[in-house]
Amino acid sequence: MLIIPAIDILDGKVVRLKKGDFATAKSYSEHPLDQAKIYEDFGFEWVHIVDLSGSKKGNISTLKILEEIKNKTKIKIEFGGGIRKFEDAANLFFNKVDRIVMGSLPLVNRPEFEMIVEKFSKDNIVIAADTKKGEIIVKGWSENSNLEISALITQCKGYGLNNFLITDIDKDGMMEGPNLHLYRGLKEFFPEINIIASGGIRDMNDLNELDDMKCSAAIVGKAIYENKIDLKELSRFGK
Repeated sequence: MLIIPAIDILDGKVVRLKKGDFATAKSYSEHPLDQAKIYEDFGFEWVHIVDLSGSKKGNISTLKILEEIKNKTKIKIEFGGGIRKFEDAANLFFNKVDRIVMGSLPLVNRPEFEMIVEKFSKDNIVIAADTKKGEIIVKGWSENSNLEISALITQCKGYGLNNFLITDIDKDGMMEGPNLHLYRGLKEFFPEINIIASGGIRDMNDLNELDDMKCSAAIVGKAIYENKIDLKELSRFGK
């Protein structure tokens, strides 16, 4: 199982939130590039970058930071936050982002979503299924779509998409363990999809359980920043 360390960016700083609540933001670094270099030095192949401001406001605010990381490291970037139209995706790929993550777009602007799916490789597209009690939450986790997670996955599979970043919002940033029941159920119902697990991971035992149920990847954030997981051990696990 691939391990992808997270860099969440708010006002240019590396932060972590609890359950997506901006009022709980805790800053860990002034320089996202330095954090990306740390992950590269430990041998991680990918980093998961979230533009928190972009996710909430609907416009990407971190293009310069992404460009800097791509120019000064060799690490691959999976990016999400603020992708609301075709032009956003095009700009990200132009800036050599390796994979984009879309959450709101498939639900709020289907024509733009379809243009992206048609133009770019489906292997480079991830659908964010951010869920709260089984329903998809969009626009920076501020609005309930009233759509069940299984319905979103079914719709996106119809476009040939197979990569799904699945986050239980109630678990995110809490370090109380991931929602194993959620991942297990989705894997049983959709055995062919690639599940990227996110939210609540606290230790290596959690990662072993996710690996056992054949999740393709896991995003680890707060457990790293709070020194609950050793980066050296984590990097060995993820290879």
